[in-house]
Amino acid sequence: MRHARQYNYSWFSNLQSHLHRKNSVGCAFISAFQLHIFAATMAAPAPAANAPAKKKSKLPLILIAAIFVIGAGVGGWMWKRSAKTPSAAVPPTTEVNSVLALDSFVVNLQDPSGNGYLRVSIDLGLAAPAKEDDKDKQAAYLPRVRDTILGVLGSQSVDALLTPDGKTKLKGDLLKAINASVPELQCKEVYFTEFLVQH
Repeated sequence: MRHARQYNYSWFSNLQSHLHRKNSVGCAFISAFQLHIFAATMAAPAPAANAPAKKKSKLPLILIAAIFVIGAGVGGWMWKRSAKTPSAAVPPTTEVNSVLALDSFVVNLQDPSGNGYLRVSIDLGLAAPAKEDDKDKQAAYLPRVRDTILGVLGSQSVDALLTPDGKTKLKGDLLKAINASVPELQCKEVYFTEFLVQH
């Protein structure tokens, strides 16, 4: 726009110079006209500078970044927690796959009168499934098994075995003793098929 106005002023200057040589009236007319144009130009408001573009709000970006950071933090914390937490130990199997029947036991009990005794029949629940060649192996175990059972039964008292809790405790004592003496038998349960206390 400034370039165009300079061109107009140059044209008026040339015209004024030409008319000055011809007559003073034309020169005066051109000078007045040029002054009017210059005044109008100066009075015209300057074009407003381009308003700066409105800045876009950064709030959505901040929220997204915050959500990302929080999510990453929570995920890392849960991963560390799961890594530090030891996995639950797999409980040993208590499944009984075969049963070994034993001959009855008759033992004297701890009794002040000296007349107390126990007659009991016991079956053992084993983890290993029954096989045809197991009879020979079990026959080799039987002396140790019976000796262990007799030792536990002979330490019991009449009064203790007359209560349900006493019988339950006896089962636990027998199971523990058998697995300690004959671990290869893999005994999991002790069953009483006959239980008689005489006193």
